[in-house]
Amino acid sequence: MLLAITAGAVTKVLLVILFILLVLMGVLYYFGRKMTKQQQEQQPLIEANTQYFSMLIVDKKKLSIKDAIAAGIPAAVEQQTPFYLKMQKLPVVKAKIGSRMMTLISDPTVFEQLPLKKECKVAVAGIYIREIKSVRGGSIPKVEEKKKGFFAGLRDKAQASIAKSSK
Repeated sequence: MLLAITAGAVTKVLLVILFILLVLMGVLYYFGRKMTKQQQEQQPLIEANTQYFSMLIVDKKKLSIKDAIAAGIPAAVEQQTPFYLKMQKLPVVKAKIGSRMMTLISDPTVFEQLPLKKECKVAVAGIYIREIKSVRGGSIPKVEEKKKGFFAGLRDKAQASIAKSSK
């Protein structure tokens, strides 16, 4: 039994695949713009509700939403989380603010900088740690850069050569 594949059939299949990819890219572009607009609308509200606290960082972990709720995050967080983010892990920080122990959610970049067992002054909006202002007895730790992947290194080399040739 011979399988006859013609150039016309291959072309049709490639065109269908190309059309599907274009539609998918359009949908992703639309939803990306929509989410960016929502984030820009919410940013002034977050900034208006920001308060500065001095807190002792007791523990920090990345937990799933269910584990974070068991650790002390309000249940409303799970109810308001979209279905596609339910499997994502949250950067959760246990901190002592004054005489109270609180469980807070942190920005991922701030989470890496927060030192354990040290007192820090941070900007908090609700239960969300937005930024770290200072650390008592030292400076804010720098986030160490992770090793770049193969393709990221190639991209950087190509951009450097383009920048060098344009001068």
